[in-house]
Amino acid sequence: MAKAKKGNRVQVILECTEQKKTGVPGISRYITTKNKKNTPERLELRKYNPYLKRYTIHREIK
Repeated sequence: MAKAKKGNRVQVILECTEQKKTGVPGISRYITTKNKKNTPERLELRKYNPYLKRYTIHREIK
């Protein structure tokens, strides 16, 4: 039986902010973890978008 992890780290989904504006089909998403206690605000990272073939800002959703 696996033990539940303790702590403040949670899994978050990062979604591209520029892709909806351009109208290119597909959704660029990444899954990562963050420490909720240290960064309570939404995470923003520059990640590669394979549909647009360049690095764009990906923002945490939900």
